[in-house]
Parts: sequence; structure tokens; C-alpha cells
Amino acid sequence: MIRLLLSTILFFITLIAAAQPATDKATLSQLCGCFDVKFMYAETFAADTGYRYHERETINGGIEYVVPIELTDKKAVLQHLLVINDSVIVKHWREDWVYENPVQWIYKGNHQWQQTQLPAEAVMGKWMQTVWEVSDAPRYQGYSQFVSLDNKTIWQNTTDAPLPRREYTIRNDYNILKRTNRLNITPDGYVHEQDNQKIVRVNGIDKLLVEEKGINSYKRVDITKCDAGKKYWQQYSAYWLEVRKVWHDYLATHPTIALKTEIENKPLHSHLYALATKFVKGQIKQDALSAAIKEVVYKYITTPAATAAVK
Repeated sequence: MIRLLLSTILFFITLIAAAQPATDKATLSQLCGCFDVKFMYAETFAADTGYRYHERETINGGIEYVVPIELTDKKAVLQHLLVINDSVIVKHWREDWVYENPVQWIYKGNHQWQQTQLPAEAVMGKWMQTVWEVSDAPRYQGYSQFVSLDNKTIWQNTTDAPLPRREYTIRNDYNILKRTNRLNITPDGYVHEQDNQKIVRVNGIDKLLVEEKGINSYKRVDITKCDAGKKYWQQYSAYWLEVRKVWHDYLATHPTIALKTEIENKPLHSHLYALATKFVKGQIKQDALSAAIKEVVYKYITTPAATAAVK
């Protein structure tokens, strides 16, 4: 009797586990579409009573189109496009979701990442979110489960990350942003809530500079407001596919990566945007595209293999 009971329990656990990825796929699909976005940040606490808080910041992001490049039971690749107007579209950041992914790139500071292998039990039933820069360069990774609570679907993780653009363009008094990211998915969109710690890390020792609260809201709007974003992606998706391939091939064969932030006062994405325009105009042919992208990207990678490849 006990053996039968245990077998029955195991059977139902197996059924639930098998159904989870498909259920989560439906959840991830809710991150796709056309959204009116707004970002708000405020510093909340500093242990040093002499710390001077930065002013609260509100960024009206405008309209953002999130394209599902790939959406399966165990993987989702979602590209964000910022729709400024009918003629100005910005290829924005990208997020990849992989179910039970055992490989994580840990941000070590100073624009360096280290690959680590996770035990199977650590990622069982969990989704790894990878956030990539607008250049498709690495940014940060974290993993957790989707859970249902108070009529919301929630995913939460804490991980180290480099400074975001809103910070590194105006300050250099800390070097690690320890992010607690919380996605609250609702019927009319979702909220990306952040509880962040701005950390000064020196020789492996962390000192908390200040804590920060962030609220990034994505409110679903009529899909026609993203028509210009759809048109852009039809024109440029083949180009950005090659960019992703260049990054994938490098990361798949190297356990570490270190990046320059600028060359001749220009970030990597500005060169990639310019190359994209040339490709769409027919100034670069498809068979030469991968080599052209690799030449640009590898100049920003400071690890020896990439440095040697561009000499």
C-alpha cells in the first residue's frame, strides 16, 4: 500500500514538473507586445549619515515593443525596441530566458564576467534570465522560479551587475550594482520592481554606499502604436541575428570575458548601429556580414584570444 501511494505521488509530481515549462511559457508570452513604459528610481538609505542622496529620477521611456524572437517551452528570447516615433526606432536591450540552465556568467566587476557551472538541483524548476546590453554584450544573469501570489505571477532574483547607463554616465563612486529584480506580471502588463544596493568593491571586500528603489512599469497599449517597431525589426532582424551569433560563438568557447567601455570615446553599440545601417542599405553583403561584425566586437574584448584576432 505504501509503495503504491509513493508511486502515485511520484507520478503526480512528474506530471506537474512536465507541465511547468509550458505554463511558464504562457507567462513569458505576457512580457511580449506593445507597452507604454516609465522608469522611476529613488535612493532610500545610506549607512553614512554624510552621504548626499542623488535626486529622485523619473524617466518617461515612451513606447516599447517587445518582440518574441524565440518562444518555446524551455526558452524565450525577447528583444526590446524603443519606438521614439514613426521614423526613429532604437534597438534596446534583450532578455533571454532558459529553463533549468546550468551555466551562469557571474559579474566580477571592472567589466569582467566569469562563467560558472551550477549544480542541477540549484536550477531545478527555475528560469535563468540573461539581460544583454543594446550591443548584445553581456550584462547580468539570475535564476528563480515563477510563483503565483495575490493574483500576480512573480519572479525574483538577486545578482551582481555593472552600472546601468543612467548611472555610469554621471558618476563613478561605486562599481557594483547588486540588483534584486522582481517581476510582477498582471493582466494589463507588468512591473519590474528593483531593490538595489550600490556597492563599492575593493579586493573582494564590499562596502554598501546606498540602497535604491526602482519601479519600471510596462502598461500594455494598442499594438498599432508599435507598427514602426515591427517595420524596423523586419528590416534589421537579419543583421542583429548575426550579432547574436558572434557573441554566442565567443561566449561558448571562453570561460571569461572582459570588455572595454569605449574606443575613441565611442561605445560598442554606436559602431554596431552604424554597421546595421550600412547592411540595410546594401553596403555590406550577407556573406561578409559576420566578419564585419566580428571585427568591430572583438576590438572591445580585452581577453588575449580576441585581442590577437584583430591584430
